[in-house]
Amino acid sequence: MALTLTAVPEPARALRRAGTALLERPSLLAAATVLLVCVPTGEKDVTAAVHITAADLASLALVALTAADLVRGRTPAIGRTAAVRFGAIVVAAAVATIGSIDPATSLTGFVRLAQVFVLVPVAVLCALRDRTDQRLVLGSFVAAALVQGVVGAHQYLTRTGASYTGRPIRAVGTFGALDIMAMSTVVSYGLLAALALALGERHPGGDRRLRRAMYAAAAFLAFPLAVSFSRGSWIATGAAATVLLLRADARLAVRSAVLALAAGVVLIGGLGLGGSGVTARLTSIGSVSAAPDQSVSDRYDLWSTAGRIWQDHPVGGAGPKAFQQLRDSRAPLRLSSGSDAADATIGFQREPLLSPHNMYFLVLSEQGLIGIVAYLALFLGLLLGCLRRATGPGLAALALLVWVLVDFLYADIGGTTTVLTSVVLGLAARAARAAGPEAAR
Repeated sequence: MALTLTAVPEPARALRRAGTALLERPSLLAAATVLLVCVPTGEKDVTAAVHITAADLASLALVALTAADLVRGRTPAIGRTAAVRFGAIVVAAAVATIGSIDPATSLTGFVRLAQVFVLVPVAVLCALRDRTDQRLVLGSFVAAALVQGVVGAHQYLTRTGASYTGRPIRAVGTFGALDIMAMSTVVSYGLLAALALALGERHPGGDRRLRRAMYAAAAFLAFPLAVSFSRGSWIATGAAATVLLLRADARLAVRSAVLALAAGVVLIGGLGLGGSGVTARLTSIGSVSAAPDQSVSDRYDLWSTAGRIWQDHPVGGAGPKAFQQLRDSRAPLRLSSGSDAADATIGFQREPLLSPHNMYFLVLSEQGLIGIVAYLALFLGLLLGCLRRATGPGLAALALLVWVLVDFLYADIGGTTTVLTSVVLGLAARAARAAGPEAAR
């Protein structure tokens, strides 16, 4: 009796099948962009002009695929309103680059701004053709957060994380001490996405197993977020979760607040998870105005520095990436030379303060009034659109967008997770477009 052996597909055939799958569902590349953020970069030079990661390459592949589809007429139009909003960002960045104090340096900044705030969000918007695409991308946020959450929790429990108050207990995931905010950002996104997906299954006929799994994921992710000791991520997550719960069910929001408080008392006060570190960090949030610590004081000084730069270049700004060139000539003498970073891999390093740590001040100083108007028009337009469409995947888009907008009050783009901001804007644009009159076109 003869045996028939199945031939192994040739590499060319496998690539062809993969290409076909991407053409049929380009959201796979958007999901890959999110997941590839978890790949360690090993980057140790934070002052380098360009940082290219695996996630960046995946996002650019999505942009290329979207461009090819647009040329062939396969991708639906993004709508006039979205085109105007995203186009205004390009115009503002171009004006700032042309009038920059250093056009050559600003050119790389222009390219980065176009990638983060226009090209990738528009590509994600075009890739999200149905609810399955949206759930796929949101699921990738949850998966990436679980990976980072497990690593971060292990770092805290085994004392192998970054240095915090002289102890190696700060959870930083796979990103390392030089990208101290990255893990908390990924975990925050995943927690909010999981919570939104769970709330989206509360209707009659919803998937109970998915709802329970997402609630469990959100509950677990609260621990690595806590031991990231990131006050900014805590505040942004709290604000976004509040908006999400209030929009989904006001009564559920009250019950959730009570449950979260009780869980915090048990875990921190009873079991000691996070211990005095979390308590002290929470307490410090209330003293950021009366008695700010050094990191907060430096932020205030950086904001005032950005204000002085804007006063000298009020209309078009000083140009992308000009802040770091003008900082020393306008910053107060008390501003620190950098922030401390330490872990078992890099030892101790001083990380330079190259931005004002506030996206709105960064835009104002580098792109002037033209830039800030363009960005606020985009952000407010997306926010209002998401509020009108806050059902199903739109709930998650709303929560993630609120997180970004709140986080931008004390942070800006930069680091490995920057491309995730682009994906969030694309999700929000998809939800906002579905809410408007162009949805039926």
